[in-house]
Amino acid sequence: MATADPPPPVASWHPGCGDDCPSTAAAPTPHGPPTRVRVPRIGVDSPLTVLGLDRAGALIPPTDFDTAGWYGGGPAPGDTGPAVLAGHLDSRRGPAVFARLGELRPGDLVEVWRGGQRLSFRVTGSLRTRKERFPTAVVYGPTPGAELRLVTCGGDFDRRRGHYVDNVVVFAVTEARDPVLPTSAAG
Repeated sequence: MATADPPPPVASWHPGCGDDCPSTAAAPTPHGPPTRVRVPRIGVDSPLTVLGLDRAGALIPPTDFDTAGWYGGGPAPGDTGPAVLAGHLDSRRGPAVFARLGELRPGDLVEVWRGGQRLSFRVTGSLRTRKERFPTAVVYGPTPGAELRLVTCGGDFDRRRGHYVDNVVVFAVTEARDPVLPTSAAG
């Protein structure tokens, strides 16, 4: 994942929302790390691992190509701020957990399990940007409410460097919290 912090690219939408944001007052914020992410439109249903940063400050992606991860150094889903979930686009064996992330559109549902609760988020937009121009401030910067950022690779594959040249970032905002689900339904 990228580390550069130049000015963010110009987007025709704001990653969050204004007065039309759904209320999150339905239930208290759950505790503990997130454990699962589900994105019905693109067939994602994955446990979450905790991710950290390398010495250069870049996000270390999950070691398992079929598992998504949560950046444990930032807000958790449901807390105020942007919770960042990352996953691979593909592997040498084929598509990985976030292979279809770029297909998400505004209004699509993203569900995250945390503390025995299912938290629902709605996609507000997405962007694709060169890794060397990764919009760090837009992805990791403060937000007024609970938001999600889903990140994967995209664009062309640079065989010489062994990685994709772009990142795809999907933005989502929280909805009212769902009731507590039985453990078997959460994962």
